[in-house]
Amino acid sequence: MTFTPLISRPKPAALRPGDTVGIVAPGSNIKRELLSAGCETLRQHGYEPFYFDSILDQDIYFAGSADRRARELVEMFERDDIRAVLCARGGYGSNYLLEAIDLKTIAAHPKIFVGYSDNTTLLTYLADAAGFVTFHGPMVTKDFAVAGGVDFLSWEAALGGRSEWTLGPEAGAKALVEGVGEGMLYGGCLSMLAASLGTPYEIRTVGTILFVEDLAAKPYQIDRMLMQLKLAGKLEGVRGIIFGEMLDCVQHKDQGYTLEEVVLRIVGGLGVPVAYGFRSGHVSRANITLPIGVKAALNVSSSEVSLKILEAATQGAVVGENQEQVSRQRL
Repeated sequence: MTFTPLISRPKPAALRPGDTVGIVAPGSNIKRELLSAGCETLRQHGYEPFYFDSILDQDIYFAGSADRRARELVEMFERDDIRAVLCARGGYGSNYLLEAIDLKTIAAHPKIFVGYSDNTTLLTYLADAAGFVTFHGPMVTKDFAVAGGVDFLSWEAALGGRSEWTLGPEAGAKALVEGVGEGMLYGGCLSMLAASLGTPYEIRTVGTILFVEDLAAKPYQIDRMLMQLKLAGKLEGVRGIIFGEMLDCVQHKDQGYTLEEVVLRIVGGLGVPVAYGFRSGHVSRANITLPIGVKAALNVSSSEVSLKILEAATQGAVVGENQEQVSRQRL
């Protein structure tokens, strides 16, 4: 398999109010009421949601057959009336699509593709193999379906084509290892990143600011997955590491140690900046959108953690606004 290098990925067209967004369910089955709630939020923010009725199919715990899910995904990329493709939810099942989708068709129609959790598999595959920028961000039946579930400032900055913008203290991260690093922003759900190893779809981490997050994994499981990445050489050549909120990643309430202590045993000696608690993916509120495959700079100090996106993630720059500091606004 030929992969695009971690430089100069093509960028999809920017998302604008009034655009139609296609909704897909690449993994687990979804609930109609949550889909409706998420679509209503999208409409309130000026977008026109579209989905196929078959999105509500169910096959065991999947959103229908792998063929259905793959066909749905490819058609959303093919259609001229769809500007962005949003995942309804994660769960499990996107790995079934890796062999089933027509990658050439998708690569010929690069579009905004947004998701997280299980959809990390598709985010990294499309970024590496189809070669365009993807987005780790809010999903329709999860974040859009609940009040306060989406950080719309980062959503608009990432998808709307801002050339430079910064996520600062309001993103929730704290310092674990101080330092400065610059590279391509990359990553997603740790479970999915580790699951890629030894497959033709293995993640490519050299030269990256590596973002990792997960949900309800016990500390020893986080330890094991990070060690798997380390032993596979996937932490060599990274230029910075950012951990997500890591919600419910505890053994028990009286465990006597923190997850920060656990992860530092593995990444603390790499000589790169490390931050912890960044609010993207499985989060407590206001899910932040991160572009996968663009240049970024991570600055970690005792007083502040900032992640600066150094280039536009979509084509079509925003004009007439301060493009620098998302962090200075309410997230």
